[in-house]
Amino acid sequence: MKSILEIYEITTDQREVIYDEIGHFEAPNWSRNNEYLLLNGEGRLFKLDLKTKKKTEVDTGFAKDLNNDHGISPNGRQIVISSADAIQAAGKEQWLTSKIYILSESGGTPKLITPKEASFWHGWSPDGQTLVYTAKRKEGFDIYSIDLRGGKETRLTGGKWLDDGPDYSHDGSYIYYNSMQSGSMEIWRMKTDGSQKAQLTRDGYSNWFPHPSPAGGSFVFLSYLEDQEEAHPPMKRVALRLFDLQTNTIKTLCEFTGGQGSINVPSWSPDGRRFAFVSYENG
Repeated sequence: MKSILEIYEITTDQREVIYDEIGHFEAPNWSRNNEYLLLNGEGRLFKLDLKTKKKTEVDTGFAKDLNNDHGISPNGRQIVISSADAIQAAGKEQWLTSKIYILSESGGTPKLITPKEASFWHGWSPDGQTLVYTAKRKEGFDIYSIDLRGGKETRLTGGKWLDDGPDYSHDGSYIYYNSMQSGSMEIWRMKTDGSQKAQLTRDGYSNWFPHPSPAGGSFVFLSYLEDQEEAHPPMKRVALRLFDLQTNTIKTLCEFTGGQGSINVPSWSPDGRRFAFVSYENG
């Protein structure tokens, strides 16, 4: 497999390949200082320098089985990761042991945030005080939030359907997410307390991972061009699309081979002019 890191410029509609390698990496986050992109691959975390295009591994301490649900704090000083247990417990699938941790932006020993499993991070509130994530509890996969100043997690969605991919609006007033509530995978939003849920997309695609622009007014999301029901597999024909919140219109930005790992987590540049994503090729 060939992994290709690309940048999309919103104002010019231009795509630029900035890095590729034979192997598998996923899920870019754009650093707050515009110096690097954060990536994961083979259970590890890396920084890709935007000038030199060199990759360096981030020390994540005992957390050695990271998935692609990671990010950078609003002030740029911390990194959040989702990592499975190092030793698989009998009768458990390894990925379902994922928990959320926070560590220094420079690396180090992670601090456990969600003792319960499985938990997969997706968003950090603009004020830096709250995380929002997808978690499997007895009821299934729903969206939860947790206050980093202390307290128990809060369940924001509930039902027999899958809710996933939550991310905060630029002003912290809404959480955007994808849900099977309507019978197909569509983009929804709600207030941060879980109220005022509203469906935003209604089409024949499977729509995933909405990421609101830090400039406000729009969000980018991933669409599988063929219905995948609840799944979000890799190596499928997908499109990145932009939802204009002023006009409620959708613009297709580009199509490529990807899906899982392409844009699972927030990847906008701080100024909202560009975002990063990963496409893939067989070989």
